[in-house]
Amino acid sequence: MVDVLAAPQQGKADSALRTLTGISIAHWVSHFHLLVLPMLFPFLKSQLGVGYIELGFALTVSAVVSGLTQAPTGYLVDHFGARKILLGGLTLGGFALILLGVHLSYTSLIACAVLLGLANSVYHPADYAILAEHMDEARMGRAFSIHTFAGYLGGALAPAIVAALITVSGGTGAIIASGAIGVLVAALLVVMNIPDAGAYKKKPGAADTPKQAVITPALITLTVLFTLLSLSVAGINNFGVVALMSGYGSSYSVANVALTAFLGSSAVGVLAGGFLADYTERHGYVAAACFAANALIVLLIALVTLPGWALTVTMASAGFLSGVIAPSRDMLVRNAAPPGAAGRAFGIVSTGFNLGGIVSPLLFGWIMDQSAPHWVFGASVIFMLATVVLSPFTERKPAKA
Repeated sequence: MVDVLAAPQQGKADSALRTLTGISIAHWVSHFHLLVLPMLFPFLKSQLGVGYIELGFALTVSAVVSGLTQAPTGYLVDHFGARKILLGGLTLGGFALILLGVHLSYTSLIACAVLLGLANSVYHPADYAILAEHMDEARMGRAFSIHTFAGYLGGALAPAIVAALITVSGGTGAIIASGAIGVLVAALLVVMNIPDAGAYKKKPGAADTPKQAVITPALITLTVLFTLLSLSVAGINNFGVVALMSGYGSSYSVANVALTAFLGSSAVGVLAGGFLADYTERHGYVAAACFAANALIVLLIALVTLPGWALTVTMASAGFLSGVIAPSRDMLVRNAAPPGAAGRAFGIVSTGFNLGGIVSPLLFGWIMDQSAPHWVFGASVIFMLATVVLSPFTERKPAKA
């Protein structure tokens, strides 16, 4: 009798592990593909005969396309199925890079950027819809944390992988090989038989269910929160090294070590945050507490010139707390999503990340142009304090299916 009861439970656990593994690999690819073009800028600059402004414009195009298509992609996830949309995004992103490698021109680069932005809009709505439907409720926070950690890892490994591909096959070969990774992972998910989510169809004879609005005050609030979260770390991520060098007298190596500590500890913080998210229902208050503490730490960096070892420890602490918030952030969205609308909910709020990605380079670049490097950290503190104020208002009970 024990074996009869245990078998279904073991099968369910195995299926959940397979699903989490496959979805995490897909998220790894999404972050890897985001950095392929920036890692190839020196090669593209020499081959295409353009400047960094033109290359940067390609990234802006990608971010704008991704921001505009996140919410519509969430609708497609809920109505046609997350599995199809996810496989399509992986394949589209892969072929975008392959086609750029085959036909290398600036026009192809912009077209590639458009397709990569469209492909990137797939991952959050599709991934979270599948995880929200197929993960064990008691381990949902940890599942979200592992998924997020995989994305961080994709970004962290991208420079080394692209550099190795350039060494082996040259710049053009590196572009094609990077694209092939997306296509191969799509094939892997098919072999792994990743389950579907969304695409709920009314059964014959079933009563009509009332439609619920998806663009709710809760999701609008969360979209603002996601924008603030993006802005709170974007300046440190993108301008932290130059700010530390020009405003604090840090050497290039010290500034890079400090930023590496920030990014690395963020990934560790994500995993720790998964456990925390599973052991509390007050995710908004967890977010507020973490960012209140983080604001104090970053304020210290803004106001005090620290020796190298102290700067590294302080940046690592700030990164850890930034990572801890991620699973609780995702649980807030999951709880606020109407039944059967997880794809649209995550698509809508993820637009906040894209808004932050569009605004932050202009804002923090302007700050640096004003010769005010301390305000790279000072502005981050302001955005963190805004999240502290807003986070408690995002608390919601899980929606009942």
